[in-house]
Amino acid sequence: MENFIAQKDLQVLDTSLSRRQLIKGVGKLGLLMAAPTLLTLSSKVFASVPEKSLNVYNTHTGESLKKCMFWFDGKLNPEAMTDLNRLFRDHRTNQECTMDPNLMHLIHNILEKTESRQMVHLISGYRSPKTNTILRKKSCGVASNSQHLSGKAADIMFPDRTMKQVQQAAKSLKAGGVGRYAQFVHVDTGRVRYWGPS
Repeated sequence: MENFIAQKDLQVLDTSLSRRQLIKGVGKLGLLMAAPTLLTLSSKVFASVPEKSLNVYNTHTGESLKKCMFWFDGKLNPEAMTDLNRLFRDHRTNQECTMDPNLMHLIHNILEKTESRQMVHLISGYRSPKTNTILRKKSCGVASNSQHLSGKAADIMFPDRTMKQVQQAAKSLKAGGVGRYAQFVHVDTGRVRYWGPS
């Protein structure tokens, strides 16, 4: 498999804020009530791991990213996220979306839990409204308000692990929705909920 994009020199922008700076900024916007939620989410999802990378193969386009370091030196790497947004695009319409960084953390953590050494096989990432409507007409299992529409979901599989193993690892993280299907596992960063065979 060819690399989708050659590994580039990392140019990580220091856009990090201290908790105090974030609370001040949020308070100035009159959104102080939201600050505890933002801080909790940030602390929970963006754990103190200095580096996280993904190896992802898009099963529909044949494109892949190898060692795509989306989390570097404890910060989000915007350049890598741009590459992931491209790979996770709607392959039917070629439309891109800003993917939720929490989803990348979730997929990385599932990989670690399963101890898979294979590339993540991406079946579906972002889904445009047009694609979602088409899929809803073909299947009753496609939600009208799917997390795929907002870049918060992915249908994935690992060639060296069963769907049940991937499902169990994802469920153990309690980080969002997990649905098991015959050929893939749906994971998203929405509310915690489960469906499919247990």
